[in-house]
Amino acid sequence: MAKKQYAVIGMGRFGTSVAKELSGMGFDVLAIDASEQRIQEVSNMVTHAVSSNSTDEEALRALGIRNFDVVVVAIGEDIQSSILTTLILKDLGVPVIIVKAKNELHGKVLQKIGADKVIFPERDMGLRVAHHLISPNILDYIEISDDYSIMEMRVSAEMVGQNLKELNIRVRFGCNVMGIRSNGEMNISPHPEDRLAEGDILVMVGHKNDLTKFELAYPK
Repeated sequence: MAKKQYAVIGMGRFGTSVAKELSGMGFDVLAIDASEQRIQEVSNMVTHAVSSNSTDEEALRALGIRNFDVVVVAIGEDIQSSILTTLILKDLGVPVIIVKAKNELHGKVLQKIGADKVIFPERDMGLRVAHHLISPNILDYIEISDDYSIMEMRVSAEMVGQNLKELNIRVRFGCNVMGIRSNGEMNISPHPEDRLAEGDILVMVGHKNDLTKFELAYPK
């Protein structure tokens, strides 16, 4: 199977991080930015790095952008350029377009013009920080809709030695345990009798309000 090819447009902090991570995973990555200086800074991290104006349809066409499996639009402050770039990519037939949004309104516009996925790095980071402040055991927190989220939480001292049946999480909090990570191994169908050990990580899904109740019940 051919290796997926990615293009990342906009080499700010977020775009550079995405490009670097994808490249580190062994994928072919094309980095695009209007700034020659930014391109020089990332040129040794990615497969190809090109200084180009992403709102110039002919320039993107010349780069063969339609041949990439996924294009990430990580343009920061310039909302107009972000929207125009997304429109051009859609017209050129890029299979998957992922776009960074600055705010909710920007995100709604991007969805309406055909972005396959809209991400809110600043908002999402804020969510993670807020939930970590509630409980230092929270390792990750991801919104999957306006009402539901997935949360990774390190087992608290109170939970150690108990099993899922005894904790009765679904009845008490309305959340579902999707899996338990123990010693680096993921158990995606935990048994109610499985006892939790120190260092185990619960992967849970539920309504945001229910997850928050669970966090507050086990703050340490």
